[in-house]
Amino acid sequence: MRYGRRRLFDGLSVTVEPGAPLAVVGANGSGKSTLLLLFAGLLAPTGGETRLEVDGVTVPPRDVPMRIGYVAPALDLYDMLTARETLAFLARARSLPGAAARVESTLDRVGLGERMDDPVSAFSTGMRQRLRIATALVHDPPVLLLDEPGATLDAAGRDLTASLVADASRVVVLATNDPTEAALCPRRVELG
Repeated sequence: MRYGRRRLFDGLSVTVEPGAPLAVVGANGSGKSTLLLLFAGLLAPTGGETRLEVDGVTVPPRDVPMRIGYVAPALDLYDMLTARETLAFLARARSLPGAAARVESTLDRVGLGERMDDPVSAFSTGMRQRLRIATALVHDPPVLLLDEPGATLDAAGRDLTASLVADASRVVVLATNDPTEAALCPRRVELG
């Protein structure tokens, strides 16, 4: 993969299965976030290919976003919406059945149930990160891509991250510089 004139990684081949989370580690600028963007189908590779298979069937590129939950600290949230409105919007955009119940249960799961009707503008940075995690979970995707998920989280939030990584029913890829987060994964790819 090239990013401008710079080659980030070449000849990288990786397969990730449910229940065997993968940590992507490396120095800042080594390509961790870029690799997750490639996996998410949000960035086209300059060479090679990325492919998502679910239950042995290759997912067409146009359907990849419905199969992936993506968390990154740089994902913007709308300050004027509440947490409930944020997830409700995403649920409607994805035509999710039972959206209202799904929104509430997801916000409860990430620890925002009691604050779901507060505007995002009133949230701390850690609460915003929990909401980003909720946006990745609301459609119950088989794949989670977690880019620095523990950034700004308290101990309970880090426990939430650990439970997501340990979910044996999902494919999980975790990009991090945090050795404690990386240790949650039995496999790792080091970029450099």
